[in-house]
Amino acid sequence: MKREDVKAKHTEGVIFDTHVISNPTNTKDWIVFFKKGAGRSFFLVDDGEEIESFSCLDKLIEELRQLGIKAAEIHF
Repeated sequence: MKREDVKAKHTEGVIFDTHVISNPTNTKDWIVFFKKGAGRSFFLVDDGEEIESFSCLDKLIEELRQLGIKAAEIHF
């Protein structure tokens, strides 16, 4: 899910369970995983539909704040 889609869904009142997980292809990086009801889930992706990967957890948390996310689980 692209950033603008996450913001739009928040504006609509849609709530996601947000999880920060280690990137399986590079375990030093982090990715964002959104869970929605009925087994639907999404990754945070860039404009090219590639999964966004963050090397710095602080920057990832700032990104989540800018998207309007208030809470997230971190799995390591």
